[in-house]
Amino acid sequence: MTDLTGLTVGLVGAGNIAHVHVAAWKALGIRVLVHSHAGAAELAEGYGLEVADSLDDLLAAADVVDVVTPSATHREITLAAIAAGRDVICEKPLTLTAAASHELAEAAAAAGVRLYPAHVVRFFPAYKAAYDAVRAGRIGEVAVARFFRQASSPAGAGWYRDVARSGGVIMDLMVHDLDQARWICGEVTSVYAVQSPPTVDGISPVNVAAHVTLTHAGGALSQLRATWGATGTQFKSGFSIAGSTGQLEYSSAEDTGYAEELQDGASDGDLLIPASTLGESPYLTQLRELAIGLRGGPEPRVVAADGAAAVYLAEAARASMETGRTIDMNSFDPAGVPA
Repeated sequence: MTDLTGLTVGLVGAGNIAHVHVAAWKALGIRVLVHSHAGAAELAEGYGLEVADSLDDLLAAADVVDVVTPSATHREITLAAIAAGRDVICEKPLTLTAAASHELAEAAAAAGVRLYPAHVVRFFPAYKAAYDAVRAGRIGEVAVARFFRQASSPAGAGWYRDVARSGGVIMDLMVHDLDQARWICGEVTSVYAVQSPPTVDGISPVNVAAHVTLTHAGGALSQLRATWGATGTQFKSGFSIAGSTGQLEYSSAEDTGYAEELQDGASDGDLLIPASTLGESPYLTQLRELAIGLRGGPEPRVVAADGAAAVYLAEAARASMETGRTIDMNSFDPAGVPA
């Protein structure tokens, strides 16, 4: 196994997601520096970290930069890290536009550094099991897939309601399942989306649901739902993937976890992974795999192009909502809806 000893991670940001990243890095025995406009001292005290007084100080001391700041700041911070010759792990969405995501990927390639987006759902056991089952042909050709994700709305405060800064419920929350649909069911050829209530003057409703339908190149259809609910709404996610010889089911709200239902003549055996994983945190699995990739190990299951593709699909969904039209991904230009 690749040796991660001696690695120093520079964490930029000290909000909620910073805590799970820090816990994972600490579990891996990795030194962590933190810099943030607010909250760095408190985060450092809670986890025994070192504080970098400026971004420049952090970039000078770190081997890898872990960006966990609000979405609208990802591009600027990542470009600074790349310019300093540092590998970067960046929370989803990679940026708020596919053009900016490709800009980062091209800058990283030119600088000879690596850039990985933190799409953690690829590291949740049930979703990885579904990916493996589909790739192995356990349910035959995929026909219809459904993905859902709901959470208590973050839009009541802070920057989330400003769609220019967060991307709204699709870019912030559904981007996970846009990535999953593409990962599991293949490339997307068309996108149709609706949202209720609608965004008005660039401000997202506090409580909102978005529905997106994707057509995949292989003929499968994916239906995605993302909801920012009232305060106290329980987080839930799941999927149902139906193929010609079986079906895959998972819901975080069910005790049964992930299960395969295979028709006679399909692959033998069943697979059950509890929804409440008794193993390690998916964030730990993710950051270990990404760190190993940065150290010259095998390429991880998610790379910069995947982060850009998820953002591109989210942009197409927003364009569909705004125009009421189905977006053809063969001609979609995120700079403007094609005529």
